[in-house]
Amino acid sequence: MRRLLLIVIALIAIALFVMRGGAARDVDVVIPQGSSLTAAAAVLEKAGAIGSSRTFLTHAKLFGPHGAVKPGEYRIAKGMGAGAILKLLQSGRVIQRFVAVPEGMPSILVYERLAATPLLTGPVAVPREGSVLPDNYAYVRGEARGAVLGRMQKAMQTAIANAWKARTPASAVTTPEAAIVLASIVEKETGVASERRMVAAVYSNRLKRGMPLQADPTVIYPVTHGKPIGRHILRSELDSDSPYNTYRHVGLPPGPITNPGKASIVAVLDPAPSNALYFVAKGDGSSVFADTLQQHNANVAKWRAYRAATGK
Repeated sequence: MRRLLLIVIALIAIALFVMRGGAARDVDVVIPQGSSLTAAAAVLEKAGAIGSSRTFLTHAKLFGPHGAVKPGEYRIAKGMGAGAILKLLQSGRVIQRFVAVPEGMPSILVYERLAATPLLTGPVAVPREGSVLPDNYAYVRGEARGAVLGRMQKAMQTAIANAWKARTPASAVTTPEAAIVLASIVEKETGVASERRMVAAVYSNRLKRGMPLQADPTVIYPVTHGKPIGRHILRSELDSDSPYNTYRHVGLPPGPITNPGKASIVAVLDPAPSNALYFVAKGDGSSVFADTLQQHNANVAKWRAYRAATGK
């Protein structure tokens, strides 16, 4: 009978430990590196996630799952039982936050976004243009900005290495570095995702024929370093002798003009089968392509008249 009573008492204690929780609302807590269970319990009590650290520790040692707590930031849900809290801290399922780098974001804006993320720590330099792969990157509170940037740059290295293996004879680039430069131009010049390979074909055909690329975004890059210019290109900029001026200089500019996404990298390594050498915007984000200058001039006249008539 005494043994049965002890079992019942133990089961009740276990149930109380599993269910007991002091959080009246969701609470975020940070468990520092090297924290013991005792130190973690103190953090939990101070944050209001549990009612008593002493009670929590007693029940944890008697009835809780064995294992050390792991450092990091955790979200303790409203009404979460003490047993569930302990399991969470032992699991290492920390809160993950994200820094978003959209396709075509230049490095100066990547830098500004990292610098403006308040839960990251430490300084970071403006990354080399074209060295960051656009994506969503997870981070935890207190992580170094440099560490997050390192993952972004490692992702780009992996992406270009993998894409390079699938390069086709239609591609005009001969090195991974050149692929990123051309992909950055395609990224800036593509208004509709489905046209990436056609835009890549135009520039690939021009490179192969020794024609200037005549890409407006390259002319703008030395002026804004990738940020929106907010106005039309000036005649003085088109006449400048900048190595980024692809109206005056044949071939690729000396470096990327933004951080291209995977799709643009793949496009320049496998451009569409086309003889197109020209394209002009239609006014709805898409473009019309032409093989000859005569066709192109007709397209330009047509779509300029359309845009003038419709105000687009």
